[in-house]
Amino acid sequence: MKEFLVYTALRLAMFVVALAMVVGIWSIPTGGSLTYNDVFWVCVIAFAVSGVASYFLLDPFREAFARKVQARAERATARFEELRSKEDQ
Repeated sequence: MKEFLVYTALRLAMFVVALAMVVGIWSIPTGGSLTYNDVFWVCVIAFAVSGVASYFLLDPFREAFARKVQARAERATARFEELRSKEDQ
C-alpha cells in the first residue's frame, strides 16, 4: 500500500508542476488572462506532459509498486492452491 501512495503522490505532484509550467507559458502571450477554453487545453497539455515525464522519471517507483502487487498475487495464488489441495484430500 505504501508504494501505491508514494507513486500516486508523486504522480499528482508532477501534474501540479506541469500545470504550473503550462499556465506560466500559456499566460505569456495572453497577458495572464485565461478563458474557460484555455483552461481546458492547459489541463490537457499538462496531463500529457506529466504523463510522459512520469513514465521516465517515476519508473523506479512504478517498478516497486508492480513488485509489491506481484508478490501479493503470488501469495494469494499459493494460499488458494493450498486450500484447494486440502479440499481435494
